[in-house]
This record gives sequence, structure tokens and C-alpha cells, in this order.
Amino acid sequence: MKVLLLFILSLITPASHQLPQPSFARVEEVPQPARKGGRWYFAENGHAVYCYGPVRFIALPQGGLQRVATFCQGSKPIVPLRD
Repeated sequence: MKVLLLFILSLITPASHQLPQPSFARVEEVPQPARKGGRWYFAENGHAVYCYGPVRFIALPQGGLQRVATFCQGSKPIVPLRD
């Protein structure tokens, strides 16, 4: 029984080495967008944020304008600024 099991395993093992390996992009191969300098801003919530885009004014639903920084680091693309 052991001989039969070893024979079957010897037939299966070389076949597994012939399977194509998945190719994953390495971190260093993925091109990163060029960042030209940014600026630090004081956000409305009291934290400092680093943003690459220009400062804009957006209209508020209740009327008026809100000053915001654009293209900021983190999960928010637009961050309201403290005046």
C-alpha cells in the first residue's frame, strides 16, 4: 500500500511544478504619480493637512462660501479650511 501511495505521489508532484505561476506587479514596478510640492493647511476640524492642489471656494447649501483645500493626503480629496 505504501509503495502504491509513493508511486501516485511521484506522478502527481512533478505535474504541480509545471503549473503557471501567477504574476503580481511589484510595488517598485508600479509607476507613482509625480508630486510637485504641496502646502500645509489648518483644517476646520483642527488638524493640519498636506495638500497638493489649489485652494478653492465652494458654495454651501445654506448659502455662503466655504474655503477648501484640494488633492489632500488621506481619504478626503477636499478638506474644509479654518479661516
